This record gives sequence, C-alpha cells and structure tokens, in this order.
Amino acid sequence: MRAGGFRLTLGTYNTPELAARAYDAAAWRFRRPRCDMNFPDVESLEEAEFLAPTPCLVDDKDRRRHRQVQRRIAIAEHDEELMRQWRAQFPNDIDNTAAFFADLRAQRRSNRRHRRAVAVFELDNPNTTWADNDPRWDDIWTEGAVPQRRRQHRQITCGIKVQNSTEN
Repeated sequence: MRAGGFRLTLGTYNTPELAARAYDAAAWRFRRPRCDMNFPDVESLEEAEFLAPTPCLVDDKDRRRHRQVQRRIAIAEHDEELMRQWRAQFPNDIDNTAAFFADLRAQRRSNRRHRRAVAVFELDNPNTTWADNDPRWDDIWTEGAVPQRRRQHRQITCGIKVQNSTEN
C-alpha cells in the first residue's frame, strides 16, 4: 500500500480476510476514502484496528535473520549446481567413491567377524584376560552367540563351577 510517498508492507496472513482487515486498518490510518476499504461497514479507526490482526513488525533482527537464511539458501543452491556439473564432467569419480565405500563396508564387516572370532575363542577358553565389562563381550552378544557360554564363563571367572542337570 502506498500513501504520501511511503510504502507500507502489511505482511503475510493466513487468510484473505485477515489480510483485508489489516489493509483496512492501514487505510483508516492514512485517511483513505471508504471506497478503498474492503469492509465499508466499519465506522472508525479504533474498530478497524480492533478487527485487524496484530501487525507484523519487522525489525532489524528479522531482516538480518532473513538475509542470513537467504544467503545460506543461495550457497546451498550454488553447491548443488556445482555438484551437478562435477558429476557430469567426472562420472568416474562417482564410481570410485562408490567403490571406496563398498571396500570400507567390507573391511568393517571383516573386522567385526575377526573380533567375534576372537571373542568366541576367549569364551571357549575360560582363562580369558577380558574383564566382565569389556566391550568385546558386546560384539558377541549382539551378533548372536549362545548366552549359555557367557553364564559358564562368569561362573568360572567367579570361582564357581555349577554343573547343569542336563550335563553329566
């Protein structure tokens, strides 16, 4: 809305009616004729302000935040465009990256299998050097080793040897 050389920004509202009410309150403040108003049944500025939603005040902090967000969006869009160009120019790099991560996953699986094998070996040999709170035990139990072995191990390390009724 323009009035007296000023431009008034009313903001964004959820419904067209709220926007029209805000416009009418501003029109009353600038002493516009009633034919410019959306709701001619409103009799005074006070009534128009009462019916209008609270004004959206934009201060320097809001402007600064908006500029920062817009700058970050512009940087992200520029990065995406550069990545598109890079992928088009160097498709082999994409294949090499995929191969690198496939090798890394295979290496991690191999290391996990090795740790599990060591843990199972330690379970089978009760003279283990592992403490009861050693994280290597977690590798065994989360990967499905038999819990009976752990019970036997704890009984042996505590100096208690209990035979099951099923064992003879």
